[in-house]
Amino acid sequence: MRFLWLALAIWGTVHPMAYFLAWFDANGFSIMGMVEAWHANAATSGLVWDLTIAAITLTIWVLVECARTGRWLGLLAIPATFCIGVSCGFPLYLFLRAPRGTS
Repeated sequence: MRFLWLALAIWGTVHPMAYFLAWFDANGFSIMGMVEAWHANAATSGLVWDLTIAAITLTIWVLVECARTGRWLGLLAIPATFCIGVSCGFPLYLFLRAPRGTS
């Protein structure tokens, strides 16, 4: 399972990033413009809030579990979640917490 989590983290980085880069190519590098686009209608706003709540939940889980276990490498999932997305941060955290040798 460990390498499945890693593969999903890579996919969760590359696939969404292709859309982000295409948007930046078409609209220029504007973070605020992208945030405005995320709230273009009720459906996209709902998706943004869904992912935001999932990211906050994942962050709390990572912080609590890292403090409990002392496996601090798992903290890498937090910047991955907020800089790339939940589609990267969540499987990355599962990869980092999986026992080695359980490919």
